[in-house]
Amino acid sequence: MKAAAINAFGGPEVVEPLELPTPEPGPGQVRVRVRAAGVQPVDGAVRRGLFHTGTTPEFPLTIGNDFAGVVDRTGEDADGFRADGSPADGFPVGAEVLGWAPMACHAEYVVVPVDQIVAKPAGMPWEVAGAFSASAQTAHTALELLGVGAGDTLLVHAAAGGVGTVAVQLARAYGATVIGTASPRNHDYLRSLGALPVAYGDGLVERVRALAPRGITVALDAAGGAALDASVELVADRDRIGTIVDFDRAPALGVRALRTRRSAARLSALTGLWTEGRLRVEVSRTFPLERAADAHRAIETGHGRGKIALVMG
Repeated sequence: MKAAAINAFGGPEVVEPLELPTPEPGPGQVRVRVRAAGVQPVDGAVRRGLFHTGTTPEFPLTIGNDFAGVVDRTGEDADGFRADGSPADGFPVGAEVLGWAPMACHAEYVVVPVDQIVAKPAGMPWEVAGAFSASAQTAHTALELLGVGAGDTLLVHAAAGGVGTVAVQLARAYGATVIGTASPRNHDYLRSLGALPVAYGDGLVERVRALAPRGITVALDAAGGAALDASVELVADRDRIGTIVDFDRAPALGVRALRTRRSAARLSALTGLWTEGRLRVEVSRTFPLERAADAHRAIETGHGRGKIALVMG
């Protein structure tokens, strides 16, 4: 199969199209012919060797965490039960699905346990489905752990990005007021999602206070650095400040390092919101698999809107 993989850590130029063995599904697994896959900042961290799994990497190393496609082969019991023993929805050959499979998705085929996929909504475009799982589940997890609800005023850093886009919409649905940082060109986009936009950079704390004279009760940081410092200055309860990027600094600042808690149940609930028209995910750019290096360049420019996806036809 064709895959976007690396043979060494480095910049976007190390991502190259390679021919790799096509995987075969084992018990409780299905093989999916990938139609689209998301590209996100964590993929760049993996490519640079900054994402540590505790094991020595074996090259060539495939990248990618979320995908959508069509089941083309099933392993034993793949359409019977999930890993926890609960009944699974059937995923026969031909089923359209989306899900997650760390370090495997930027390829024509991926093998995945049945408890890491859900049915793709019939009306969801492939590029949206391929880029849906990671950001949607991360945002949902973060708001859950921070206890965001009615009466809160939430500050979301990098609010126009993949995680931020979902976090803004979910928080608004929960009854919170949302202030989102973004570059000025994305302010109308944030307004369309229901957020009050604010430009980042020098003077951010003062601009946020002007928008929220009663204060910020909770903050979600998807930018790190100065954004996290601003959150500490604005939110009194540090247990209600969470970062999904600045893990190294979180303990010293006394804030929460938030990692996604993925599950088929969580993903199914989120695809349900999309089907109901209550959750919007924008894919700003798509690239063919052979241009995966260009997709990596795009995610590292910053100031992006929504998601970037690889499409495989």
